[in-house]
Amino acid sequence: MRTTTATIIKMKGTGEAIPMLTAYDYSTARVLDELEIPMVLVGDSLGMVVLGYESTVYVTMDDMVHHIKAVARGAKRPLIVADMPFMSYRNGKAETLKNAARLIQEGGAQAVKLEGGESVAEVTRHIVSNGIPVMGHLGLTPQSVYQLGGYKVQGKTPKKAAQLLRDAKALEEAGVFSMVLESIPALLAKLITERVSIPTIGIGAGVHCDGQVQVIHDILGLVSDFHPKHAKTYAPLGDLAASAITRYMEEVRSGAFPTEKESFRMNPDVLSELIQYA
Repeated sequence: MRTTTATIIKMKGTGEAIPMLTAYDYSTARVLDELEIPMVLVGDSLGMVVLGYESTVYVTMDDMVHHIKAVARGAKRPLIVADMPFMSYRNGKAETLKNAARLIQEGGAQAVKLEGGESVAEVTRHIVSNGIPVMGHLGLTPQSVYQLGGYKVQGKTPKKAAQLLRDAKALEEAGVFSMVLESIPALLAKLITERVSIPTIGIGAGVHCDGQVQVIHDILGLVSDFHPKHAKTYAPLGDLAASAITRYMEEVRSGAFPTEKESFRMNPDVLSELIQYA
């Protein structure tokens, strides 16, 4: 049975921490499904860790739908949340609702995620009122990275912290079922978590959030050129993969692979008969 938004909200009430990870393909989704993780995010971070873009702003609706479909085929139990990509919810309510519906109906997600606070509260309310669950996203909003001047911690001054509090309340009132708090001071995240009735999901926001989300490539050590402060490497799979590929190349060059074990047999009589006709 698939996790629902009601289940996620209930977890805050019971004090049960909410783990969440990204997935961008069928195989990863299958692993997360088997481990019964409650929520999976098909994030526009796929633009950087899968497609090789320098930021998330280049990700399109077609990109998102393609990857959501793959994840939905593999993840049958988690709640699948899909990012609405850059400018897909800034061109009026009708176009926004059309895009959100596409991620649900065509992609197979059960909820969408929007970046922003008071500035997107009205359009968020419109999506929710039309039956599509929305997750909010405050703090460091990667789609605004050029405006923010880089990937920097947000909410460090009283004025900016107060704005984040207002943003959180605006999203709650607009009907989001949860919100991501990214790269904000831990004490501010704690205050927001206490002030809202919906779950907060932290990424670089400290331990006091109701849940945590991470890019799976970061926790598995699959990205070698960038390691964010908020990420912990739980397994050095990048190094293990490099070692395995090096061994494979060496064995191919030396003739050690494939062996008889990795080869298929043929009846010698069939081969003899074939030679007669060759």
